[in-house]
Amino acid sequence: MSLLSQEQINEIRNSVDIANVISNYIALTPRGKNFFGVCPFHDDNNPSLSVSTDKKIYKCFSCGATGTVFKFIMDYENVSFLESVKKVADIAGINVDVGKTNKVSIYPELHKIYDLSLKFYMNNINTAGGKAAKEYLKQRDINEEIIKEFQIGLALDNNEALTKILIKKFEQKDLLKTGLLGKTDYGFYDLFQSRIMFPLYDLNGQVVGYSGRIYNKEDNSKYINTRETEIFKKGELLYNYHKAKDPARRENVVIVVEGFMDVIRMHTIDIKNVVATMGTATTINQANLIKKMAKEVIICFDGDKAGAKATMSLAEELIKIGVTPKVVRLEDGLDPDEYIKKHGKEHFHMKLDNPINILDFKLSYLKEDRDITNTTEMAKYVNDSIKEIEKTNDEILQDLYIKKLAEETNVTEELIRKKITKKEIIPITKEVKEKTDKYEVAQRNLINYMLKSPEVIKMYDTKVTYIPNKEYRLLAREISSFYKNNGFINIADLIDYVECDKDLLDTIAKIEKAALKDDYTVREIEDYIMVIKSFNIKNETIKLTKEMKEELDLVKKAQIAQKIIDLKKESSNV
Repeated sequence: MSLLSQEQINEIRNSVDIANVISNYIALTPRGKNFFGVCPFHDDNNPSLSVSTDKKIYKCFSCGATGTVFKFIMDYENVSFLESVKKVADIAGINVDVGKTNKVSIYPELHKIYDLSLKFYMNNINTAGGKAAKEYLKQRDINEEIIKEFQIGLALDNNEALTKILIKKFEQKDLLKTGLLGKTDYGFYDLFQSRIMFPLYDLNGQVVGYSGRIYNKEDNSKYINTRETEIFKKGELLYNYHKAKDPARRENVVIVVEGFMDVIRMHTIDIKNVVATMGTATTINQANLIKKMAKEVIICFDGDKAGAKATMSLAEELIKIGVTPKVVRLEDGLDPDEYIKKHGKEHFHMKLDNPINILDFKLSYLKEDRDITNTTEMAKYVNDSIKEIEKTNDEILQDLYIKKLAEETNVTEELIRKKITKKEIIPITKEVKEKTDKYEVAQRNLINYMLKSPEVIKMYDTKVTYIPNKEYRLLAREISSFYKNNGFINIADLIDYVECDKDLLDTIAKIEKAALKDDYTVREIEDYIMVIKSFNIKNETIKLTKEMKEELDLVKKAQIAQKIIDLKKESSNV
C-alpha cells in the first residue's frame, strides 16, 4: 500500500518540468507554448506527441495517449504507478518511501508455480546432487556470485522430483499450463531432468520460463526451453530487460546480444546495460522495447554468418521505428561469451567502444560470399548497395557512401547518383474528424470545460440532472466530486487521482485528443446544457409514449399523457 498522500504525489509531479523529464526519453522540439516529439506509444513517423508544461500533461493527437509525467514513465518503462512516482521523486531530489510495488498478476497461479519451481531448482544446485553441475559451471567461469545473481538452478536426474512438490499444492489444469510438467496415462512427470536451469524473466523480473542446459551426458538437445505459455511469449520479452533498463538509461546506450549466456558473461566484466533476444527472429515488440531503453543501440550478435543475418534483421526492425543502430562484429565466428573468455575483457571493451556504422555493416554484409570480379555479381552488389544508401536521411553520409561505392566498384558517381531515387516527403495528413452529432459535442465540450473551470463545474452541479453518455456521465461525476473534496480542479491532479481507472483515463484522453480551445463564454456553456436537457426530454418522451401505448388502464394512460404534455412544454422553453 502507498505511504504517500495525494497531496505528496501532486507535489512530486509539480516539482519537475514534464518536458525536461520526457526529453530524457524522446527528442522534443518547441513549437509555440508546447513541445512536440515522435510518440513512442505507436508507430509514429511525424511528431504527434504534444507536451504542455502549463497543463503538466502530454497528449498524442494520433493514438490518443494522454497523461502526466507518471503515466509517461509507467508506459515507457513498463513500471507501476508508484514506481514511476519514485523515479520522478528521485529526479526532483525528493526522498520518498512508496512502500511495496508488487505487480498484480492476471495469472497468479502460474506465477506461484514458477516461484516455487525457482526455489526448488536453486536449492537443488546447493545440495550434494548439484556438485557436478557446480563443477561444470565453474569450468565455464561461472562462480557462486553469478549463480546467485542470475538464480541459476538444477533439475535433478529424477522425472518426478518437481512433480511431487507441485501436485500437492496446485490444480492439475494449472500445472499443465506451465510447460514444466508433462502428462501420460500413468500421471505427471518433470519435463526438465538432469539440466542446469537458467531462469527466463518477464519485463517485470518475474520468472516465467527456463532454458535447461545439459551438462553431464551427451544429448542432441544442448538446450531445452520452456514452450510458450500464457505468461511466457519470447517475442514479447528481452532477457535481462528488468536489470538492464536502468543502467541503459543512465549510460544512454543499450547493447543487444543473442543469448542469455552472453548477457551473463558481460555482467561478469561489469557490463550491465545488455539484453538478449534469446535467438528468436526479432519482433516489432522487441524492437520497441529496445528503442525505449536508450537513444544509442549497439548490436553485438554472434560473429558467424547466422549472426550477421540476425544483425541485418534486427537492424531493419529498428530502422523502421526510427532507430539507427551501430554494430560490433566479432572475429572467428565467436559469440560474446566465447570472445570474452578467449581475448579478455579489455579487447571486448575496445570492440564496444568502436562500433561500426550500420551502413558500413550492411555494405560489408552485401559483399559477403559474392564474387565481385564477376560482372553480374558486381552489378547485383552495386544495385543492392544503392538501395541501402537510399534509406539514409543524412545527405552528407549519403554523399560519402556514394563516393566510397564508386571508388570501390569503378562505377561512376554520376551513374550511382542517377540511380539514387529522390525520396518523396510524405505530407502530414490532417486527421479525419469523426462525424459527431450535436448531443455528443455538447456533452464532450461541457466535460472539457469542467476539466478547466470551477465555474463550469458549478453550472453542471446546479443545472444538469443527467448526462446521457455513460463514459461522460461517470467522468463528470468524478470531476464534480474531486472539486468538492479539494476546492480546485486541475487536469494533471485529476489524472493522477483516477490513475487506476482505465475507463476514466481513456475518456480524458478522448476529450484531450479533440484539442478543444481553452476559453469559453457562459452563454456557450448554457447552450451545451440546454442541448443535453433537450436530448434527455426527447428520450423521456419516447419512453413515455411507448409506455402509454402499452398501458391498458385509462387513468394511468391519461397520467402518462399529461407527463408527455408537460415535457413538451418544458422542451419548448429549453
